[in-house]
Amino acid sequence: MEHTPTIRAELDRFLQQEGLSFSQFGHIADMNRGAVSAIVTGNKPLSIKQLDRITEAMGLPEGHFYDMFVENYIIDHPPNMRRIEPFLFRCAELDKLDAIRRVVGAIMDNLLYSPKLFEIAEGLLEQGRHAAALLLYEGVAEAEKYQHSERLAVCQYRIFTIQVGDDQRQNLRAATVFEVFVERLDEIDQLDALKDLANVYRSLRKWDKVDEIARKMRAKAEIQYSMKHEQRSRERDESVNKLSRPLFVYISYADLLCASVCEARGDYQQALQYTYAYTDLDWVKETDEDNQHWIGLFKHWAEANIIVNKLLSGDIKVLQEYIEYIDAAKDTTQEDRIIQLLNIMITANRYDIDVSDIIKRFETDILSLSQHSSSDIYTQQVVPDYFAWCGYELAHYYLHRSSYDDGFKHLMYSMVSYHTLNNETYFINCMGLFLHFREHASLETKANFLNLIEKVWMNNVKKNGTGDRRG
Repeated sequence: MEHTPTIRAELDRFLQQEGLSFSQFGHIADMNRGAVSAIVTGNKPLSIKQLDRITEAMGLPEGHFYDMFVENYIIDHPPNMRRIEPFLFRCAELDKLDAIRRVVGAIMDNLLYSPKLFEIAEGLLEQGRHAAALLLYEGVAEAEKYQHSERLAVCQYRIFTIQVGDDQRQNLRAATVFEVFVERLDEIDQLDALKDLANVYRSLRKWDKVDEIARKMRAKAEIQYSMKHEQRSRERDESVNKLSRPLFVYISYADLLCASVCEARGDYQQALQYTYAYTDLDWVKETDEDNQHWIGLFKHWAEANIIVNKLLSGDIKVLQEYIEYIDAAKDTTQEDRIIQLLNIMITANRYDIDVSDIIKRFETDILSLSQHSSSDIYTQQVVPDYFAWCGYELAHYYLHRSSYDDGFKHLMYSMVSYHTLNNETYFINCMGLFLHFREHASLETKANFLNLIEKVWMNNVKKNGTGDRRG
């Protein structure tokens, strides 16, 4: 029978090899003689702080004994959260995710530890240690999957927000799993959850889902807004203050989302009606700076989107009005500029308009197409899709006007972006456009195209196997 190696035995062996007394080693490790003696003789459990000091004093890398610590002090021992909590935080610091996974597996048979593990996960999330927090949330969610608790719903919400990333196929899976838990959240928390879900479905262009969730969010937000002003209380104010946006935003943003759905379906008149709805914000009672800031944003967005809806519907005479709006706009972000350019390019391609002079105004923005930051689910999901889409529309415009170098450059950018996003449908659209104009591509461009296709193929083979199913 093999004996599990122990930290105590490793320390004892080190002391003998180096010829160090307890006092001498204690001096090196900044520990008193009694503590070293108690650890070596097994009379005292080891804290994570002591373990780190011992590891450093032995000249070993940080976290060297962490797997052994799990074996010696956590597995097959009654869970001691005063020891486990600092250990988990330290593992997160050192990216020792396997050790965290083993601890979660060892203690989560007992639901009594769910609240504390959830609390630790929240602390890790606040520190930005998402990978470590995810393991804890998943552990708590698995343990409580039959409990129908609000904590289970919050765990699923956290898992969803952590998992949302570049891969749109994974994002769809994450959204589908989380959606069934929304109604179990606190009524206020549901609003941010629905906003985040809507933004993911919007990036995936799942317009039926966007419409469904936007309407649900609007109805819930209207109820909360009425209650806020009918039942003024400190408790209700504190509850509303948990939201990431002022309360009225969830009502108006639902209208904005519904307008986007109508626009995507080509119903520009109905899109305009929703846009007019979030233009009229006289009903908002709050007058503080944050609310006024958001009111200003909605009015700014509405002004642009009213013009855009007319433009996309074929009212070409408003193009100059749109350009004047763009030129006059202040504090325009890079995301705003790309979306403005996208609207122009969609119009130009749909109605065969020469916008070459207009494109020159966006040269700086076009050069920085691939450089955008992500701070929330909207900028993580919706904005990258717009950037890739803008690349495709630019490629379509240039290729159909025989500007092949520019066209293929933008098309390759769009293809790489859609591959990163794992958006198969629009990646194939890019392939089709390339093949339609392939005879005009340079040898270098053709080689880059084939290299990208081979890379995509190899990635799929790694994920899914060769597909060889012999009898």
